[in-house]
Amino acid sequence: MANWRRTLGDAFWAVDRALGGQRIPTRIQKWVARHPIVAALCVAVPFTLFCLMLSRAEEPDDPWFAVFAGLAMGVVFGLTAFSERLRQRRLKRLGIWDGS
Repeated sequence: MANWRRTLGDAFWAVDRALGGQRIPTRIQKWVARHPIVAALCVAVPFTLFCLMLSRAEEPDDPWFAVFAGLAMGVVFGLTAFSERLRQRRLKRLGIWDGS
C-alpha cells in the first residue's frame, strides 16, 4: 500500500515540475495557499448567484442545480488551493524558496 501511495505522489510531483512547479509563487498564489476556504468561497458564491440568476421560475429544480454547481466549483477551487499549499511547502523543504 505504501508503494502505491509513493507512486501516486511521485507522479503528482512529476506533473507539477513539468508544468513549472519549481518557480517561486506569485503574491496571489501565496494568498490562495494561506486562505483556501476563502478562495473557494470567492468562486463558489458568485457562481451560485450567477446560476440562480439564469434559473427559470417555472422549474423548481433549478435552484438546487445552482447550489450544487456552486458547491462543486467551490470544492474544485478549494482542492486547487490546497494543492498550491502543498507545492509551496515542498518548495520550502527543497530550499528553492524561503517562504517570504
